[in-house]
Amino acid sequence: MSAILDKIKIGISSCLLGEEVRFNGGHKLSRLCVNTLADFFEYKPVCPEVGIGLGIPRKPIHLIGDAEAPRAVNTTDESIDVTDKLKDFAEQIIPSLNNICGYIFIKGSPSCGLFRVKVYNKGNPNPVDSGRGIYAQAITESMPLLPVEEAGRLTDPVLRENFVARVFAYHRWQKLLQQGLSAASILDFHVSYKYSLMANDPQRYSTLGQLLADAGKYDPDELGEKYFAELMTALTKKATRKSNTNVLTHLQGYLKKQLQSKEKERLIEVIEQYRIGIIPLIVPVTLLQHHFNIHPNDYISKQAFFDPYPQELSLRNAI
Repeated sequence: MSAILDKIKIGISSCLLGEEVRFNGGHKLSRLCVNTLADFFEYKPVCPEVGIGLGIPRKPIHLIGDAEAPRAVNTTDESIDVTDKLKDFAEQIIPSLNNICGYIFIKGSPSCGLFRVKVYNKGNPNPVDSGRGIYAQAITESMPLLPVEEAGRLTDPVLRENFVARVFAYHRWQKLLQQGLSAASILDFHVSYKYSLMANDPQRYSTLGQLLADAGKYDPDELGEKYFAELMTALTKKATRKSNTNVLTHLQGYLKKQLQSKEKERLIEVIEQYRIGIIPLIVPVTLLQHHFNIHPNDYISKQAFFDPYPQELSLRNAI
């Protein structure tokens, strides 16, 4: 697949870029976001608490009530409820986010936290449950297929690789939408993501294949909508060493007539070393790419599995 040269637009909590917008006047600078991902992402920073007019510094807010539908209130005066203001702010800003391909949130925030945000009962200083920040909930409900993650979780190599791969897949699909969908273009896209889907969610890969086999039942836009929803759901599932090994073995099969016996043995050995955890994924992938460079295969050259994102990110070096 062709390289993506333009930076991809990503929503992000402003404090992660070092902006001093937190309740205490501080920030939560993410060096990963600023020093590594910024080479490929163009950020759209948002601080909803500042956006609704809360000052810097300010009394903090927290979530109270039902974890499924909490209220965001002032920690020292629970009569000051900013829930609706945060929801209204999200509704107002969402149109300006229609060209983003992912969102990175700040951990634990009652407005922007994505996972396990503390939820309290009224008047109780101890958390009784966990939920999602008010603004983050509004964004994810409005854009349910958008790749989202918390900055802290991106320090996990597997979660980081999965998030970035989803962002680039989302971006590629948006490019396809701009060109106009057809049954043929959707099928070509699916072909390019065959082995990525096999690594992430083999069962849904089969489901998508059946959907495309029935492509004649749908107009292209309806087909594309159904396809993309299944695609992004599949890619959200993290690939494992077992599923990646299955893909590597499939790819090895395309070289069985081209390689000498010693080359085959070495490739099998490297794939096995990856399977049992001795080496990272980048090693067998690089060896396979080396052989396919010598023995080109048009079908394999289309596979996003080999370049789901720029190699400079070095994400497969750690998984």
